[in-house]
Amino acid sequence: MADTSNNSAADKADNKDSSTADVTSISYSTKMKPAAHAGHKKSGSAKRKRIQEELLEAKRRIEQRREQRIEYLQESIDEFRQEAEQRKSDYSNDISQGEQEIVPFEHAQQLAERVHVIPNAPKRIEGKYRQGMVVAPEEIQAAPGIQVFGRVIRSFIYSTDIVAIRNSNADAVLAVYPFTCQPAITQALLIAAECPVFTGVAGATTHGDRSVDVALQSEMQGVTGVIANSTADAETISAIAARVDIPVVVTITAFNEPDKHRIRAGASIVNVAAGRNTAAVVAAVRADFPDIPIMASGGKTARSISATIAAGADAISFTP
Repeated sequence: MADTSNNSAADKADNKDSSTADVTSISYSTKMKPAAHAGHKKSGSAKRKRIQEELLEAKRRIEQRREQRIEYLQESIDEFRQEAEQRKSDYSNDISQGEQEIVPFEHAQQLAERVHVIPNAPKRIEGKYRQGMVVAPEEIQAAPGIQVFGRVIRSFIYSTDIVAIRNSNADAVLAVYPFTCQPAITQALLIAAECPVFTGVAGATTHGDRSVDVALQSEMQGVTGVIANSTADAETISAIAARVDIPVVVTITAFNEPDKHRIRAGASIVNVAAGRNTAAVVAAVRADFPDIPIMASGGKTARSISATIAAGADAISFTP
């Protein structure tokens, strides 16, 4: 019994010591926390201060660079103004000096002849493999021309031969053939040509609503103008003109009242194809319709082309 009492007393003493140690540990831990928080707070404040200093330094650098840039731009502007004033002064001096040194026109012409310069002549560029061109007669260049969508047309090659069309220097293509107009043929002509294409859409075989449809289809494909042959009636011409937004060319072989009616029905351009009487028909059309553009077949000689232009034709068609 005595041993048991001693053991109990010893256990109580140990428990008391343990409790005391725990309390001491807790108290120590509690006392240390404020010090730790204070250290973290001090560290965070130093970090914020450092960031603020870095931001201020960055702003200072940006402002310094901005001022330097403004100063550089101002110096550049001043230099540019000085250079402009100097050039203006030099130009004025050159003008005043040049007025005293003007070369007479006769001397300039003699100088041009000596160096083989032809005034206002186009400079030519020829290809190595495209020298065998189908060349339009030179006399056609005397024609006034017809301006279509900003392009001046003086010469028409009258052909459906895509080889000749591709290798011609004509300003435009006049494609009329003795069959009904077909979109496939029109497309082939457009692919081959390097210039505007005018294609026939109305005649003895094709007329009425079909001619209107074909004319609209041709416009959508990209032709520059549509042609009504000499056998197309006034009603068909009027219907085509009301439907398309490209020139309608009306062909005549004579000049009588039915032809006048066909022209008034909606012709944008008159095409005269009257053989040896072409020049006379052109003159008659020009007398009655002084403002309408006229294209005409020029014949086979330079003399007939010149006569047709003199009669009032604005453009000439030729056969290769």
